[in-house]
Amino acid sequence: MKRLDFQPVLWDTVKNYNKEKFFADLMAGIIVGIVALPLAIAFGIASGVSPEQGLITAIIAGFIISFLGGSPVQIGGPTGAFIIIVYGIIQQFGVEGLAIATVMAGIMLILMGVFKLGSIIRFIPYPIVVGFTSGIALTIFTTQIKDLFGLTMDKVPADFISKWLAYFESFGTTNWIALAVGIGSILLIIITPKFSKKIPGSLIAIIVMTVISYLLRYHLGITDLETIGDRFEIKASLPTPNGLSFNMETINQLLPAAFTIAILGAIESLLSATVADGVTGQKHNSNTELIAQGAANFIVPFFGGIPATGAIARTMTNINNGGRTPVAGLIHAVVLLLILLFLGPLTKHIPMACLAGVLVIVSYNMSEWRTFKSLMKNSRSDVTVLLTTFLLTVIFDLTIAIEIGLLLALVLFMKRMSEVTHITVAKDQLDLSHEGEIYHEEEKLSVPAGIEVYEIDGPFFFGVANKFDECMKTIGDKPSIRIIRMRKVPFMDTTGLHNLESLYRLSTREKIQVVLSGVNEQVKETLVKSSFAQTIGEENICSNIHEALKRAENLLSTKK
Repeated sequence: MKRLDFQPVLWDTVKNYNKEKFFADLMAGIIVGIVALPLAIAFGIASGVSPEQGLITAIIAGFIISFLGGSPVQIGGPTGAFIIIVYGIIQQFGVEGLAIATVMAGIMLILMGVFKLGSIIRFIPYPIVVGFTSGIALTIFTTQIKDLFGLTMDKVPADFISKWLAYFESFGTTNWIALAVGIGSILLIIITPKFSKKIPGSLIAIIVMTVISYLLRYHLGITDLETIGDRFEIKASLPTPNGLSFNMETINQLLPAAFTIAILGAIESLLSATVADGVTGQKHNSNTELIAQGAANFIVPFFGGIPATGAIARTMTNINNGGRTPVAGLIHAVVLLLILLFLGPLTKHIPMACLAGVLVIVSYNMSEWRTFKSLMKNSRSDVTVLLTTFLLTVIFDLTIAIEIGLLLALVLFMKRMSEVTHITVAKDQLDLSHEGEIYHEEEKLSVPAGIEVYEIDGPFFFGVANKFDECMKTIGDKPSIRIIRMRKVPFMDTTGLHNLESLYRLSTREKIQVVLSGVNEQVKETLVKSSFAQTIGEENICSNIHEALKRAENLLSTKK
């Protein structure tokens, strides 16, 4: 069994750590902790849980991801991508259902890392990633309209279209103070980078709008601006771990949601780590990163937390402020813990409209509308995958969007592969010009009567195996010897092997001998493991066409 690919960066970092690196990480960790504060609170509330649960997730998951992770600069915590799926699970299965789904997702992520699927996850088609990211962004924006406008509504519908219909009916109840606070927050976030690159605009907006809200309520007697304290009770302490009750019925119901959390978490974290690699010049270990993400999502639910993953914005903030080792991520988690313990009660004065403004900016940054627009100019299949994933995310459900998006991409991939795999037949003469098996230029081999040479050009897997079977029935006559050239077959799966065995049985029944030519080591290993090599005979598996023709001529003379 191959060795487990688990090598946390922190364990190597401490070997050559020094005071200079520590002070760089300290500054970066403090700034990232401050940046993460409003986002953790906003993501927690938008997901349907309390603001402190968002903070707890950022603290515990952020610490574990930095401690065990495979990226030196990755910052983990709750992200906007999970808002919709988390909110939907809570609506259907409650908070405990979310906790169970997150634990299951954590186990899946750990298994992905253990079985070294880190590199494979990165090959998920880009149109799918953009499609559901843009869909999530639009959905997040939609969920914030009520708080942004301060609308008076008994209940907000769950689906996208019904939400907007309900909003249009309720715009007459707009709270103009709340709207002013929301728009003011958006403007502050936009203009802050022009004056300061270090201090996040979201933090400035929260501080300014919280002060305004406090003055309006306690000095001017204006109490209809809703704040966090009007909805939630903030506890300035870390919760004690709670047990979860698992049963097969609940696990079966939550399995699709858990799969979505795991896939989304894997994509987000590895995408964030890859972007960070491009900036720092370092290289992350994708399998170690998946195991760390899995461990964080396995542990956090027992403390009331929500799903977590690598956060691109916070990771880039860490890099831009000098963070180069996982210590910065650990410090960011400690900073958030201190804020929760000593400043937690103050968060009750934050206006809900201000948080809505923060999430409007988050959704705009997530939307990737420029990328979306450019992808619309690509091939028809890419546009189909992009729009399907986007519309399913917005109108239906993120779980359905990811599953159907992946299925659609797989079908399109198989279609393309089947189109590039060709099967040809040669009689009388075989032209070896421009081939790797020739001994002389323009060499042409004569094929004796009674021998036919078939060539498979491309991978022999389940997507094209039936195509090969159909071609074998339609091309050529019934020769005495069939040579199957496989020099251009890079791999063979079980279905391809099954079709080859079927061809052999059919040929044997018709008294036709089969000889394989140009079989590479990987394909030959597959034949040996399945015992097909023994069935056909090792002497009938030849390394090149010259050997195969010689073998076929010997068999032909023996038959005669």
